[in-house]
Amino acid sequence: MKLFKTFSKVVLVGLALSSACLAPSANAARLKDIASIQGIRDNQLLGYGLVVGLSGTGEKNSKFTEQSFRSMLNNFGIKIDESTSLKIKDVAPVAIHATMPAFSKVGQTIDVTVSAIGEAQSLRGGTLLQTMLRGVDGNVYAIAQGSLVVGGLGVEGADGSKVTVNTPTVGRIANGAIIERQVPDNFANTDSYVFNLNRADFTTAKNVVDAINDLYGDGAAVAEDSASIRVSAPRDPSKRVAYLSTLENIDIDQGDDAARIVVNSRTGTIVIGNNVKLKPVAVTHGGLTVTVTEDPRVSQPNSFSQGQTTVVPDSQINVEEKKGKMFKFDTGATLDDLVRAVNQVGLAPGDLMSVLEALDKAGAIDGKLEII
Repeated sequence: MKLFKTFSKVVLVGLALSSACLAPSANAARLKDIASIQGIRDNQLLGYGLVVGLSGTGEKNSKFTEQSFRSMLNNFGIKIDESTSLKIKDVAPVAIHATMPAFSKVGQTIDVTVSAIGEAQSLRGGTLLQTMLRGVDGNVYAIAQGSLVVGGLGVEGADGSKVTVNTPTVGRIANGAIIERQVPDNFANTDSYVFNLNRADFTTAKNVVDAINDLYGDGAAVAEDSASIRVSAPRDPSKRVAYLSTLENIDIDQGDDAARIVVNSRTGTIVIGNNVKLKPVAVTHGGLTVTVTEDPRVSQPNSFSQGQTTVVPDSQINVEEKKGKMFKFDTGATLDDLVRAVNQVGLAPGDLMSVLEALDKAGAIDGKLEII
């Protein structure tokens, strides 16, 4: 029994060591997560239609909505005299957009988003009438229709007071469009595929080429530039799916990104990359606070002086200067050193932006400072 327990422990330790050896590096990622195959992409569809059945929250008096409503009735053989005014408060013109995934087949369904484009107050409870969705080439690829699901709510009182929750003029229809045309592709007719990296990097591109060539032999993959890697495809179309499945699951060691500090001047957000290093430099930063307070006083004239009571302004100005703290960075100071120094000094985001700009101006940052 003791021998069995000892053997079990040895096996468990061996498995743990094997798993540690086979585990990918911390900076590794599957090829499918860092790149996409050129030509295999989604397609955007767009259409214009009418939502009906609204409870008085549709258009008030819109000429193009009335024209669209007349055209719809004409399609059903109902002709209305042009002089007749239509009440269309239960109808709203909408724009419909959807995304058609790659390799979508005829008869499959996709979700659609419906957005009011006129003066409609809410699309809640409405139904989208049959609408053609076109691609950028003008062809009809899907037809949408169905009841809307609206997450927003809008209520308005007679005195003009109004409460709006979320956006009641936008809704969705799950599986609301049926695909009627397939987008042509050359998946089975090409001799090679091109993987485009999401973030162009020469080191990552080289690692992709090395990983594929180690698996399929030299020449199977060639880097065209820092973003594109061309990979040979098997001649037999039936083997291409399995071939690409193997490729996209290869673990790739990604190259370190360029040292960069990104500053959002509107929100005060500052992101410092891990590879940012500082040259030897000393920094001090102080703040000057000016406070102006107004304490108006009443000047009362003496009795029988025929004077007037007046308000005399009394302004007091107080200037307070905070003592600046100096911190020093040695050669090769890292992100941790910078964060530690900032936390010790207690700089606000606005002050930190000024410090970073000054450091960049002095040439003390080994990296790029981007202000967006």
